[in-house]
Amino acid sequence: MSDIAAAPARRPSRLLSRLRGLAGVMLALAATFLGLLLVTFVIGRVVPIDPVLAMIGERATTAQYEAARLALGLDEPIWRQFLIYVGDALRGDFGTSLLTRQPVAQDILRVFPATLELATIATIFGVLIGVPAGVFAASRPGGLVDQAVRLIGLMGYSMPVFWLGLMGLLLFYGILGWVGGPGRLDSGFEMMFEFDVERVTGMILLDTALAGRWDIFRNALSHIVLPAGVLGYYSMAYISRMTRSFMIAELSQEYVTTARVKGMPEWRVVWVHALRNVMVPLITVVALSYANLLEGSVLTETVFAWPGLGLYITNALFSADMAAVMGGTIVVGAVFVCLNMLSDVLYRLVDPRAR
Repeated sequence: MSDIAAAPARRPSRLLSRLRGLAGVMLALAATFLGLLLVTFVIGRVVPIDPVLAMIGERATTAQYEAARLALGLDEPIWRQFLIYVGDALRGDFGTSLLTRQPVAQDILRVFPATLELATIATIFGVLIGVPAGVFAASRPGGLVDQAVRLIGLMGYSMPVFWLGLMGLLLFYGILGWVGGPGRLDSGFEMMFEFDVERVTGMILLDTALAGRWDIFRNALSHIVLPAGVLGYYSMAYISRMTRSFMIAELSQEYVTTARVKGMPEWRVVWVHALRNVMVPLITVVALSYANLLEGSVLTETVFAWPGLGLYITNALFSADMAAVMGGTIVVGAVFVCLNMLSDVLYRLVDPRAR
């Protein structure tokens, strides 16, 4: 009777515990984002670039300089400037780009889908090849497959990405003609995409597939396959190496030895039990790899003239366009924070002990 009476009492307690956990996660998220805004604000103030001169030019008069300074709020105390900066960022207002003369938020919405499309395909490539390669290598350490995986991974860490991209363009585009050249589309198809395809996501492959324009889809695919392959190769090298390390440690556990002694098939021991137990750290590896591709594909986007976020931030940095640089940096940091939260959610789905 006491157990029946205690059962309803456990539910509010469990619900309260989950609400406290959710509140803690949201508080940590807010603190992380506030810290990110603080770092970008400090960077914007300590760099040796006068934002007023960058906006109005060096030939402006003293009156024009003071008017621009007042318009930017630089006459306010530093703490008030930070509060204004946080309020603008929370509203999605990152200022106006000096290069494009457009709001930075609008520019980011225009260029980020290109980076998202490239990084997503590269990560899928890295996971589909890197995880099985790491598992095969760990199941037979020291064997031929293990040596090959380690050699390919070492080459992936050793070769500069810009050199690999240039060699890929020279061979597959310049000599063999198997893939498209720099950019996301050929010039003719770019005009067709601009006028004939509704932009739903900004990702050309997805938008053209939704619109049924398979001619533009094939052209876009020929352009993305090489830069995605270059990035995917680096992602695959990292993921395969970490998968191999996790699996070697897991296959040395006592439950694996017990399962083998009981006669369980080797494929089930490796691909079901051991791989399932390394999924939690492997999720972190994949999430970090994906985040690095979203913000670290600057050289790849430069080599392939890919109009993404990395190329946008690089051009803004060379032009002293600090509003665009800080806006892009905030977006990159927000991507890392969101992917970390997604990893936490996936932990609870994969491993019941983490719930």
